[in-house]
Amino acid sequence: MFTGIVTDVGRVRAVRDTNRDRRFEIETRFDLSTIDIGASVSHAGCCLTVVEKGDGWFAVEVSGETLGLTTLSDWKAGDPVNLERAARVGDELGGHIVSGHVDGVGEVLSVESEGGSHRVRIRAPRPLHRFIAPKGSITVEGVSLTVNAVEDDVFGVNLIPHTWDVTTLGRLRPGARVNLEIDMLARYLARWRETA
Repeated sequence: MFTGIVTDVGRVRAVRDTNRDRRFEIETRFDLSTIDIGASVSHAGCCLTVVEKGDGWFAVEVSGETLGLTTLSDWKAGDPVNLERAARVGDELGGHIVSGHVDGVGEVLSVESEGGSHRVRIRAPRPLHRFIAPKGSITVEGVSLTVNAVEDDVFGVNLIPHTWDVTTLGRLRPGARVNLEIDMLARYLARWRETA
């Protein structure tokens, strides 16, 4: 589990297809002596398992299923990646409860300055848009955000200067693809309503 509070922007060091999956090596400022092989780390909102580590980097393997359902298939060497270590019991919950399971890929429609902040409009894939509500939570590229407005399958979020500066969201441009995870509560309420 995660909170959607990015604690490092890593960088893709290497990409290689193996006989099983695609392997990514990720450069990070994390203290790797405190991250075990087998640990879960959120990568742009996608929970991946550390399979190897070296001096200032670790490796993860990504299945074809994950590549097909997330933006990870677009990654190339040099790309920045929002990283978050798994939450521990007793940690501060600064964002919201995030599973690290990407629900779909959205498309950035616009990015506009608004005072010191930036307002971003994103089109969510159908039928995922049904689970996004004004003032609810959503995870975009692993970042916990509050939904400001929703109109059909388009929603808006406001990025404060801190979020803009310390995550990859400051690089967003119209046409960009972004990983989305809906609020866990919305997921369960929708399922309950379908089966009640």
